[in-house]
Amino acid sequence: MLENRESQQVPQVTFRTRKDHEWLKVSSDEVFRGKTVIVFSLPGAFTPTCSSTHVPRYNQLAPVFKQHGVDEVICVSVNDAFVMNEWRNEQKAFNITFLPDGNGDFSRGMGMLVPKTDLGFGERSWRYAMLVKDGVIVKQFIEADVPGDPFEVSDADTMLDYIAPNAAKPSDVTVFTREGCEYCVRAKGMLRDAGMTFEELVLNRDFSESTIRAVSGQSTVPQVFINGDYIGGSDALEEYLKKRQAA
Repeated sequence: MLENRESQQVPQVTFRTRKDHEWLKVSSDEVFRGKTVIVFSLPGAFTPTCSSTHVPRYNQLAPVFKQHGVDEVICVSVNDAFVMNEWRNEQKAFNITFLPDGNGDFSRGMGMLVPKTDLGFGERSWRYAMLVKDGVIVKQFIEADVPGDPFEVSDADTMLDYIAPNAAKPSDVTVFTREGCEYCVRAKGMLRDAGMTFEELVLNRDFSESTIRAVSGQSTVPQVFINGDYIGGSDALEEYLKKRQAA
């Protein structure tokens, strides 16, 4: 049974990180003392659930966490500094601090180091998340101790619901564009002015014309999608944002 360590201090360890091609030792005190920190720990860099869901959502919600008193959001995994830095870059997760627990010292101290030998991983961290204030664990969400890799309670939305249950969550926005399109520039400008972050997909770089026809039935750009709904081009987006502001 994995132990819940709420009200306890985090383990005192030294993280061996890399910055500007140099080794940098970072202590637990440097990470946690005098700060409010979210830590989410997971089995491994570049693994499916970690890359597709766990990291991206924490990265997306990190600004919202900071609006509600969180100083830093940290991802911990039993991987070395080179792997963690490369993973952060690949994920473009620049709202999060990635801490390498290469020897598993922090995970072991948390009582969360578990064998993953069936996958050829050796010992890795169990999946969990916690809110830490000045080095003390205030709240801990630990995945159920069952076979496999459960992912039910350590997600970013569960943590935000605990910290700020009424917080407004950012919309999921994707914009299909092409180079040199003035209407695309206009649409992106309106989204930025509205404070809405978005993912941009560029024609002939990220998708083909047949892809956008398959998605929306049209081949013109820009095309804007918000929370799974097709909004349309720049004029339709302008109307959408006017209604959103008036609501």
